[in-house]
Amino acid sequence: MPSILLPASAAAFAPRSSPTVVLNTKVDPWLTATLKRINRIKRPLNSVPQHMRCLTETLSSPSAIWTLCSLMLPKAPDSQLRKDSNPLVEALFNYQLLHIEAYVVHVDLVLQNEIAFKLTPESIAALTEYHKDIYLVDTAAAVWNWSEKETQIKKLQEEFVQAVNKFVYRTSALALEGLEDDGAGELLCGRSEDVKGAIMGLFMPLLPPPQRVNIRPAPLLPSSPATGHWWQPTLPAPAPVESWKVVPSSPSTTTTADSQSAVWASMAGFDNIQNLPSPTPSYSQPFSQPYSTASNFYSAPQSTAPLALPQLPLPSMVAQQQCSTSAGLTGFGWDRYHEYTPTM
Repeated sequence: MPSILLPASAAAFAPRSSPTVVLNTKVDPWLTATLKRINRIKRPLNSVPQHMRCLTETLSSPSAIWTLCSLMLPKAPDSQLRKDSNPLVEALFNYQLLHIEAYVVHVDLVLQNEIAFKLTPESIAALTEYHKDIYLVDTAAAVWNWSEKETQIKKLQEEFVQAVNKFVYRTSALALEGLEDDGAGELLCGRSEDVKGAIMGLFMPLLPPPQRVNIRPAPLLPSSPATGHWWQPTLPAPAPVESWKVVPSSPSTTTTADSQSAVWASMAGFDNIQNLPSPTPSYSQPFSQPYSTASNFYSAPQSTAPLALPQLPLPSMVAQQQCSTSAGLTGFGWDRYHEYTPTM
C-alpha cells in the first residue's frame, strides 16, 4: 500500500489519534463475529456504518494496545554479563524479555485489505535505549578504532531513532481475528516472527573503513649477493657446464705435465696405449705434432664441429717397431753393419 494512503497519525513522532477505518459496502461475516465476541454491551451490527462506528471506538480506546512480538535482549554489554556454568542462571541474570507493543492507525478492507500498526512511545523508548547503551557498545568493541569512529556511532544512533519512529507494520486485515476485549490483541498465525525480523532489521552494523594494506618487499635469502641493494635485479645463474667442455678464451703460454696427463686420462679409448712400455728414447720415432704446445690444445674451436683427436699409431704398429728396435740392439749395433754385408 502506498504510504500516502496512511493517515497523519502514522508519521514519525506523530501523536496517537483515532484510526481510520474503511469498510466495503458489504461486511464480511468474520468481522461481524469478531465484533460481537468482544463487545460486552450488545450493540446492533446490522449495517456498514454500525460496524465502522463499533470498530473505530474499540480501536481508539487507550487500552487498545497490541502485542506484536517479544524480543529476548541482553541487559548489559557483553563485557558486563555474568558468567556462570549453569545456562539457566545466565539467562535469568543477563537477559530480559522486551514486549513490542503497538496500536492500530489504519484499517482498509476495500483496496489493500490490510491493517497498519505503529509502535507505542514506550516500545520506541525501550528500543532506542537498548540500541544506544548495549547494542552500539558491543558493536564498537568488535571493530578496530579509527579517527571517525565516534562520529559514525552517533550517526547510527540518530538513524535508528528516525527509523524506529517511522516504523509501521502492515499485515492482512485478518489479523483483527486476534482482537480481544477493550480493543487489545495480539498477532496470530506466525505474524509475530515477521515483526521480529522487521524490527531487528533496524539495527544496522557499524562498518569501519577498509584498512590500508602495506606491501612490503619479500625478504632476501641469506645467500643472496644483493643484500645491501635489494632493488637491483638479480641476473639468472648460468647453466652448469661439464669440465671437459670448458675451453678458456685466453690460455697460458705453457703447458705442464699435469694438464697433459689430464687430457690423456679423459680419452677412454686409449687406455691400452698408455699401459704399453715406452721405447728407447734414442731410437723411438716421436709422434707427429704432439700436444707439446699450448696453442694446439687451448685454442678455441671456430665452429661447432667436435674436437679433432690427434693421429696416433695403432697398438700393433707400436709393438712391431718395438720388436725391431729391440732385436737390433741385442744382436749388433748400427755402427757395425758393414761387417755383415756380403762380399760381392
